Formats: sequence, structure tokens, C-alpha cells
Amino acid sequence: MTLNSIKELAEAIRNRYLKATKEEKGRILDEFVKTTGYHRKAAMRLLLRQPSLTEGRRGRPSSYQNILEPLKTIWEASDRLCSKRLKPFLPEMIKVLKNKKELQVEASIEAQLVRLSAATIDRRLKPFRQKGGRKSRSATKPSLLLKNLIPIRTFADWQENQPGFLEIDLVAHCGESLEGFYLNTLSAVDVASGWFECVPVWGKGQERVKTAVHHIRQQLPFILRGIDSDNGSEFINQTFYAYCQRESITFTRSRAYKKNDSCHVEQKNGNIIRRLVGYERYSSHAAFQSQQRLYYTIRLYLNFFQPTMKLISKTRHGARVHKIYEIAQTPYQRLLKLGVLSPAKQSELASVYAGLNPALLLRQINGNLSQLWKLSEKVAVSVTPIMRQ
Repeated sequence: MTLNSIKELAEAIRNRYLKATKEEKGRILDEFVKTTGYHRKAAMRLLLRQPSLTEGRRGRPSSYQNILEPLKTIWEASDRLCSKRLKPFLPEMIKVLKNKKELQVEASIEAQLVRLSAATIDRRLKPFRQKGGRKSRSATKPSLLLKNLIPIRTFADWQENQPGFLEIDLVAHCGESLEGFYLNTLSAVDVASGWFECVPVWGKGQERVKTAVHHIRQQLPFILRGIDSDNGSEFINQTFYAYCQRESITFTRSRAYKKNDSCHVEQKNGNIIRRLVGYERYSSHAAFQSQQRLYYTIRLYLNFFQPTMKLISKTRHGARVHKIYEIAQTPYQRLLKLGVLSPAKQSELASVYAGLNPALLLRQINGNLSQLWKLSEKVAVSVTPIMRQ
């Protein structure tokens, strides 16, 4: 029997047990013990226990009675951040959302929100969390061209403490087939600050990819000093190599089949591009323009309102690995802390930040995604379909 069934049985026979004689109580106990498997003393205590006059869980009352709705509003506006990233960013999100009239809370509720621990945030938001995802296809093809001229950089070699060194990658929007023409997304992440840029690419030709990288370079608030890519022919070619040489940009590549060498950009590919845009096929001009609008909004939302955590140290104790992370900060906050922005650029970014509304940006992202998804294409595949998880 289940615990609830046992409680229901006890409730049903309690009054009869309390009014029974000593011999009748013995027979009722024998029947109850045989049915439930309880010890005789435990059965007696359960049947003698009076129903509680108070409802709800036992223990002291919760200190946070009225915070769920404002916390959920902040969490949704942050695109459902994990608690360890949301906790240090809560005061800033409350300030911005109140200024943009997206959140109205009393001073006492605001003080409670700021005091919340990461564990409490997890417990409060647990009913609203959902999980899901699918696996991607790889469109990277190894290229032997210029490999001897381009040095290899592994994940352990990233020691740059100043912004300007990017990991870049191309994400294919090919659906179930790599054949024919399809759009791609060039994603780039700065290792030191976490600043993220992404632009759509018309195909994956050498000139198109080089132009997309140059466009990202113009959007960066800091100087582009180095680029690290995978071994795909869209990057390992004479056109892109000559561009990096001409612009004095350090150009390195990862090891073949070693995803950890590009761990920063691979994480962004899965958590941003694949999670939002998905795995469908896009190949039209309308889809390209829709991606341009979408990525412009994503760029602002992620860099100004999505805090990230950077790994400080990692030690191994037997089979356990202990990792220490810095307090979560947005890429914009991290750039200000590093002090690498020129006064003009710092003033420009501060002006941009003051005019942004995270809740409005998220609504615009969702609207652009709805328009983009309508432009996806279905292509017949001759091979056996892959089971999606």
C-alpha cells in the first residue's frame, strides 16, 4: 500500500477504534497491521493521533510569502537564467525593470528579493522550469590548405586577460540534409569578457565568411587582436588567412575533433543559436533578413542583460573535481571592470545601456523568432532519419 492509502485507511477507522472496547481495539489493530505491514506500536500511534487543525507543511512559516510573482517576472525577463547567474544580477535587473515600468514592487518585497539565495531561487522557480533539446549536425569539413602555417591552440592555451581574442564558428541551418544551399550563422565570443556577436552568412563561401568576420570586427567595442577557428575550409583558406595577415590579427586553429579547444563558442552555439533558432533549414532572402533583425536584438540582450560565470580555478581531489567560479557578470559589466574601453566607447555603451529594456528586448526576440520559424523549409532526405532526443 502507498503512504496515502494507509493514511486514508487510518482516517476511515480512527473513530471506530477510539470508541471500541479493549477487545475490539485488539481485533482492529490485528486487521490494520496485517493490511499495512505496520508495527503494532506504530499502528496504535497512528490511530490515536488526532487530525491536525492547521493545513500545509510542518515547520516554521516561509519568510518569502509574496515574492513568487515578481521573481518569476524577473526570471522570465532574464530569459530564465540559472539561479547562480541570476542571484548577483537581481539588484540590477530590478532597477532596470522598475525604470522601464516592467516591474512594480514594494520596498519590503524588493529587499526580500535581493536577499534570496541561489538555492531559494531554485526552489521557488522549480515548478516553472522545463527541459528539452535536440542534437545537431556537423557541417565542418577538414581542410589541409595552410594548416602548416596556422598554429594550433588548445583550450589550455587561453591565458589572455585582455579582450580582443575571439573564438569563432559557423553554425549550419541545413535541416536534415547538408546538400544544396542553406544559410549559416557566424558566432564569435570574446574569451576574456564573454562578449558575444553573431551574424547570418549567405552560404559559406570564403568571401562571405570573411565579410561576416569583418562586420563583427566593426561591431566590437574593443580592438580585435586574435581569432581562433576550427579546421573547416570556410576559415582555413588563402582569402581569410591573407585578411588576418593584412590586418595584423593573430590567427590560430583548434585540433581536429577536439570540441574542448573551442569550448567558449561551442557553448554559445548550443545555448543561443540552437536553442533559439533551432535545427530547421533556411535558404531564402526573407529568412536572411529575419535573422539579421533577430541577431541585432540578441546581441544587445545577451551582452547587457545576461550574466555569465568564468572559471577561476580547478583542482582534482581523487575522483572529484573542485571548480571555483567568479561572481556572475554581464559582458558589459566585465568590460567596465577590465578598464579597457576608451572614454568615447564607454560613453557610447552607457548611452545604449540606458535606453534598453530587457523585457521589451525579449518580446522582440520572441516576435522575430516567430517570423523566422514560418520561413523554415522542409527538404526530403533519402537516408534513414535520425532519432531526435
